[in-house]
Amino acid sequence: MANIHEKAEFFGFQFFKISFSVLPRSFCLAIGGALGAMIYIVDRKHRQIALSNLNTAFGSQFSIAKQKKLARASFRHFGRVFAEIIKNRSMKKEKIQRFISVEGTEHLEKALQKGKGALIFSAHLGNWEMATALVSQIGKVNVIARPLDNKRLEDELLQIRKKFGANVIYKQQAARPILRALKDNEMVAILIDQNTVRNQGVFVDFFGKSAATTPSLAAFSLKTDAPLIPVFCYPIQNGKYQLKILPPLKTPVTGDEEQDVLKITQICTKIIQNQIQENPKIWLWFHDRWKTRPEEEERSGKKEHER
Repeated sequence: MANIHEKAEFFGFQFFKISFSVLPRSFCLAIGGALGAMIYIVDRKHRQIALSNLNTAFGSQFSIAKQKKLARASFRHFGRVFAEIIKNRSMKKEKIQRFISVEGTEHLEKALQKGKGALIFSAHLGNWEMATALVSQIGKVNVIARPLDNKRLEDELLQIRKKFGANVIYKQQAARPILRALKDNEMVAILIDQNTVRNQGVFVDFFGKSAATTPSLAAFSLKTDAPLIPVFCYPIQNGKYQLKILPPLKTPVTGDEEQDVLKITQICTKIIQNQIQENPKIWLWFHDRWKTRPEEEERSGKKEHER
């Protein structure tokens, strides 16, 4: 059954890839937005996750109507991101770069002058895949990724990322390639806004609720002294994007590695939260960000249930 599902996904991707290769980019993005809106209607599970997450983040600030509006907008946005990724498969890298304006390149250039590489961190906000098209002009960039469950779709996505100038390091056994890349004064990009399992994460505050978060960014920063640089790619008017490279972070280092990892992860997560608050409709609300709960919270909930 899974094999049939994967084949259907792959053939669907091929249909869009062939169709989008001959259609104008603006039309492809419109189709993607409409597809996202349709998924919002038919995919009850992810619609409910999005609404629950929005209530967690903005329940006291936004009405239910506004939360629903933001959820729909998020689905539409990621429909356009999906369309953009497929359309870029048939476009030259130089043409793709014309859709992106950039500010803050000096921050990355100056960081790389130290010879320790750079740890770029971002989130599933805006269009993170587009960012590598310009970041790769500054130096070699490696992106940390979890492979898609569908191998053939993963191969397609890998080709697109390579076209953008990114080398992909898969999460499994990634430590050695990451350390080697930083030693060679390369950039390593990590998205740190997704849920992780309890034994692989640390809990930090995210919109006022504990969220299991990867500690790998902070751990590599402490181990290598590579600068930590926030980078975000936002959609702006007329189908274009703005890439913002923010200054390197000044992070606390006390010598207590466990506490330092926690503090750095919290600082980075807070930066991501601030970016989401500025434009919430372009974040991945239908990801179950708060799925993993602290052990003491689960124990407390179990006791309440048993009463």
